[in-house]
Amino acid sequence: MAILAKQITSIKQYVYCVLMVCFTVAVSTIFVNNIDYHITAFFLLLVVSVAAVLFDILPVLFTALISALAWNFFFIPPRFTFHIDKAEDLIFFLMYFVIALINAILTNKIRQAEKEFLIKEEKGNTIKLYNTLLNSLSHELRTPIAAIIGATDNLQNYNSRLTELNRYELVEEISKASFRLNQQVENLLNMSRLESGILKPKKDWCDITELIYDTVKNVEENTGSKNISIQADPFLPLFKIDKTMLEQVIYNLLYNAVVHTHMDARIEISALCHADMLEIIVEDNGQGFPPDEIKYVFDKFYRLKNSRAGGTGLGLSIVKGFVEAQKGHVTLRNKTDGGASFNINILAETSYLNHLKNE
Repeated sequence: MAILAKQITSIKQYVYCVLMVCFTVAVSTIFVNNIDYHITAFFLLLVVSVAAVLFDILPVLFTALISALAWNFFFIPPRFTFHIDKAEDLIFFLMYFVIALINAILTNKIRQAEKEFLIKEEKGNTIKLYNTLLNSLSHELRTPIAAIIGATDNLQNYNSRLTELNRYELVEEISKASFRLNQQVENLLNMSRLESGILKPKKDWCDITELIYDTVKNVEENTGSKNISIQADPFLPLFKIDKTMLEQVIYNLLYNAVVHTHMDARIEISALCHADMLEIIVEDNGQGFPPDEIKYVFDKFYRLKNSRAGGTGLGLSIVKGFVEAQKGHVTLRNKTDGGASFNINILAETSYLNHLKNE
């Protein structure tokens, strides 16, 4: 409710308060001969309560004032005057005004207390996430950095004693460690951009089949895996999407499948076109995901309870963020015959212009 009050300007809050009071007065006037005017006061008090939940304190106090005056003018005898004949009506009117003010003030204090609680809770969650991130990065960043330092130290201090094969292996180790380090930094930067809202899709025509083959090659070069098979329709149209985002999505899914399945696991990626809908499926025949944890796998920093050491828990959350940034959605399910299946659907413009050129 506090968020709603922030979204509505102060002037609009006053306007809405006046409209609510006017509506209540108009409806009550229709039944003025059937309902005691004291009952009308409760309806107007309800309006003050609703305003107190939705709006800032000053518009609410204004609502309490005009509702009291409206009740006096339209309902307390003599009607259509601000004069009150009976002493009990005067007391009732004053009590109504006091109760309306107290109601407005107390509700506002409750909202402020709720706001302070949410701020404290948010700070606590931020600290928790910060500690989780540090714990994860302490391994994920130190490991490739240590590998780079160790390999470069050997090249510098023992270069004359190393064979060509030794040098090649050390350079390859540096290359893989550097890529792993860069991947973690990219994940952090991408997550930061997603949360800040500054990462917007830059759509252009993209050959999905070519993108998939390039991404698979990239994954195999950096993981050593040779068990990824591609099932892409060679006659897929061009799709107008953000190529960089989709490439990162596919890479993260494939990398996740390679890292978290056994060495001989089969990984398959397929791409289909349903009218203007691009569907990409990444499947494996590994162990799958614990059923009670599937709903959490796309959460930031979440790692499976029995997963191996390492990993920041950002890869799949970035997949979800990048897919949703392109107005798509991603789902995960366990296959009945074993393994996991990620399904991505993105609505995008299509063009068969590339096939016409090839004919």
